[in-house]
Amino acid sequence: MGRMTPNDANVPLPDPNPLPPPVAYARFAIGDVVRHRMLDFRGVIFDVDPVFANSEEWYQSIPETFRPRKDQPFYHLLAENLESTYVAYVSQQNLEHDDSDEPVDHPAIAGLFDRTEDGRYGLKRLHRH
Repeated sequence: MGRMTPNDANVPLPDPNPLPPPVAYARFAIGDVVRHRMLDFRGVIFDVDPVFANSEEWYQSIPETFRPRKDQPFYHLLAENLESTYVAYVSQQNLEHDDSDEPVDHPAIAGLFDRTEDGRYGLKRLHRH
């Protein structure tokens, strides 16, 4: 091994343990009732991705004028509209809190959540034998 020169100290070494990119702040939490800003549906959040984590095919299927940025939280919702219930995947920029205090009528809610007195949804405790 050769001698180190003063210039060698200024050469950055590659980081052997690079950190992931900074995570955007999640505005909503699991159990929150939210509504879509542009489309007529609402739902209960049951999972959060810190950034987009769906398929590129799904992303490209969104019209370009409405396509959200990928570098923001995305939420999995047990969603409902006037016609049906379903699971939705929505960017943070397209959600707002739903203040209607109406329960969300999705058949999967009872398996995951208990509704509290204040109208929120709390995850059920897992009982193991």
